[in-house]
Amino acid sequence: SPPGDSYGVLPRPCHALVLLNPQSGSGRAVDDFQAVVQPMLAEADIATTVFVTERPHHAHEKVRDEDLSQWDTLVVMSGDGLLFEVVNGLMERPDWKEAMKKPLCILPGGSGNALAASINYYAGYDHVAKKKLLTNCTFILCKGLYTQMDLVSLSTASGKRFFSFLGFGWGFISDVDIDSEKYRWLGSARFTLGTLQCLAKLRVYQGRLSYLPIATEQGTSPAPRDPHAPVTNGHVPQPAGTEAPGSPPPDSLLVPLGQPVPAHWTVVPEEEFVLVYAIYQSHLGTNMLMAPAARLHDGCIHLFYMKAGISRVTLLKLFLAMSRGTHLDLNCPHLCYVPVRAFRLEPRVAAGIMTVDGEALACEPVQG
Repeated sequence: SPPGDSYGVLPRPCHALVLLNPQSGSGRAVDDFQAVVQPMLAEADIATTVFVTERPHHAHEKVRDEDLSQWDTLVVMSGDGLLFEVVNGLMERPDWKEAMKKPLCILPGGSGNALAASINYYAGYDHVAKKKLLTNCTFILCKGLYTQMDLVSLSTASGKRFFSFLGFGWGFISDVDIDSEKYRWLGSARFTLGTLQCLAKLRVYQGRLSYLPIATEQGTSPAPRDPHAPVTNGHVPQPAGTEAPGSPPPDSLLVPLGQPVPAHWTVVPEEEFVLVYAIYQSHLGTNMLMAPAARLHDGCIHLFYMKAGISRVTLLKLFLAMSRGTHLDLNCPHLCYVPVRAFRLEPRVAAGIMTVDGEALACEPVQG
């Protein structure tokens, strides 16, 4: 493990609340839980209480309102969407600071299992999918070691706030994600089919992308050009003592969306994109190693954008290379990658789907 990572360990015996979505992926989560997961957990002295979700937001409400003290860990067996609900439900609690210390575990049970694939990769296991990936992730739970994971705070122009563990997207990748919903029964092959369909009707999206590069560390950032800009060393000062106890964490690197970005940010000169994707973990799906450099807790948003003018053939080559994480080695001039601390995207018109952790959002200015 990298130096500086500290691990906690689950107690034995251990009591886990398993949140399970029976509809996720191709609908086999309940069967897989009974056949693969439960026998392993029983041997590891982990008792489970299974909560089967019956509707969207069911898990969100449960973890927001429930007394969590009886559980040692919350286990999500589903795709990434259910974990998004759980994270945001926990962050809505008045005691979110304490609630977020509760270890979370992801067991792949959906068609999009990006976080499970990322954790499998960080753990040093071979690239696997389906039952093998489920077995590996269950084994990680059985070992009982847990560590910290980054979350990204996203705010939209209409005033919504989300906490995201995986990524924010606009353009091609988000279109594939949402357009392919109708092929859920195909499992992860839905994304392959969706990619080919979106490739056929390749669209360009207009907007402005800005970011705070990772190199602009505190202390080294150039002084803001506007003497009245409320920025010191890349930090927007928060008035002392204005936070109510239990209020969500402030966005210390961001100025309000109506204002221009601070002077030490970078504004991308191009304004026509095929895709923009800000990812914080290594994998975008079981077969998509998008950010090979990413780690669970690196304090970094891995920002990718693809400029208009790329050919369909090149785009397809990049997506095929992404299954092995070699897409950046192709040195495609249309694909840009930059590690950042914060970003802002302002679409010129409300065109195209935005996604957060694979869930669709209305298209509007957003920053994280």
